[in-house]
Amino acid sequence: MSEGYPVATEDGSKALPSAAHVGQRVSIRSHDPEGGFRDLLGHLVSPTQVRKKNGQIVTFDPSQIALWKVVPSQAISTGIFLYDTMSRAQREIVISDGKALRMYCCGPTVYRDAHVGNLRTFLLGDLISRLVQVSGFSIHSVQNITDVGHMVDDLHEPGEADSEEDKVLTQAAMEHKDPFTLARSYEAKFHKDIARLGILGFDIYPRASESIELMFALIQKLIDSGYAYVGEDTSVYFSANSFESYGALSGNKLEELVPGHRYEYVGDGAKRFHADWALWKAAGARTEMVWESPWGKGFPGWHIECSAMSLHYLQNHVDLHLGGIDLRFPHHENERAQSNAATLSEVTDHWVHGEHLLFEGRKMSKSAGNVLLLEDLVQGGYDPLALRLVFMENRYRSQMDLNWEQIAAAHSTLQRWRSKYQEWSKSELHNDQAIVAELIESIFEPLRADLDTPKALLKLRAIERDANISDRTKAQVFESVDKFFGLDINRVEVARELPTGAEELLTAREQARKARDFARSDQLRDQLLELKIKVVDSPAGQSWEVIP
Repeated sequence: MSEGYPVATEDGSKALPSAAHVGQRVSIRSHDPEGGFRDLLGHLVSPTQVRKKNGQIVTFDPSQIALWKVVPSQAISTGIFLYDTMSRAQREIVISDGKALRMYCCGPTVYRDAHVGNLRTFLLGDLISRLVQVSGFSIHSVQNITDVGHMVDDLHEPGEADSEEDKVLTQAAMEHKDPFTLARSYEAKFHKDIARLGILGFDIYPRASESIELMFALIQKLIDSGYAYVGEDTSVYFSANSFESYGALSGNKLEELVPGHRYEYVGDGAKRFHADWALWKAAGARTEMVWESPWGKGFPGWHIECSAMSLHYLQNHVDLHLGGIDLRFPHHENERAQSNAATLSEVTDHWVHGEHLLFEGRKMSKSAGNVLLLEDLVQGGYDPLALRLVFMENRYRSQMDLNWEQIAAAHSTLQRWRSKYQEWSKSELHNDQAIVAELIESIFEPLRADLDTPKALLKLRAIERDANISDRTKAQVFESVDKFFGLDINRVEVARELPTGAEELLTAREQARKARDFARSDQLRDQLLELKIKVVDSPAGQSWEVIP
């Protein structure tokens, strides 16, 4: 190693491998206790560990490093930094093959409508994808459709009884439908909802039920390499103890996972170790959604599905893997173990997780009766993109408490921005392109710093209010940044004529609100509703629309 990072600096400190270098290929030369040097080449998995090409994780002593360097590759730096769950630090997104960012997002289990909490996670994938593309890079994205193998117990709540029921089969029985027919209907609803939310969509949506052969090949490979075994019940299990760095993603230590820990169904003793999980489950008495396999009739486990599809469609390497925080353990932890064991490499460079969504102070659940769907907003007269705006007003890594007031305010903001954009666009005043570029960059700067959408939107609002910025400049900035925000700013709102008497009622209501006569304001709102005029209040004031 003729060149590298010198360990000693002028002030006597040491420039050593850090969390910022995790995921990069490094070459390290350390002092050998017996004399001479010892060289280590591989991908840094922590500031003190390197994964070699054969999959072995080697621990090194940073104090003994003589010289080290990041090994150049064809990878392209994007300048976009996102928090990486694995390293617990913000890291730059890197395009490993120098061609396109390979991104994988865990998709829906299509046994019910996706609620707004699910949609928030799916929007995260869209925001990352848009930011990458607006920054001038290509992306190749995959999102799976889970239509089999996701058991009710895989994500049961603490205190609920374990169950070996498949979510799709359970719902199909309740609706008296064929399970595949049911899955396809909810899959279609999912695509309709993400389109209404302005999500551009992924390149590939592979279905679990159509990827069974991929799973067979992967499971057999894991058995052959000693990472998996066939249990006495003819199910195939992954041996958690066989994977050395299990728990690195979630922070859970294998020895601390006691029998019956959350998310792990404890069967009849067919597993060698209680934390092992099923890759292929024996059919038993189950007759629907089962396949013949090398190990007998059965169906896939949930975790193996994502490993099989991501490895196949992204050529054994994932630059960025994302999902909801609830998937970090056990789903992503198990997926990482499976994929790494099969390839003897660190498959995923960057793990991104979106936080939980509450609705009016409570977690959404069927039992609580507070599950909110995008269709509920549409039926209430709100633009679906209002929900998109509300989501972007909160950090993706922060728990969010959604309520109807936020949705109404965002709806009003959208109407105002679209109206102002039409006005601004009519201006014939010359605008300075250097100023336009500067303003656009001021918005994208926080976006590249861990997707700080609230800060970016604050800057956009400041531009809207700034009297020193010309209308033409404002129009150009709003139009340009909407390639990321996806709020359909240039949409021309179709005005509907107010019915007789409505204008007087709106004026009277606005005066009542200014006088803080809220009883009178509510009374006037009800009268307007009888005329099919929906009124929305927000900090920006009163807005209205005619109900079709």
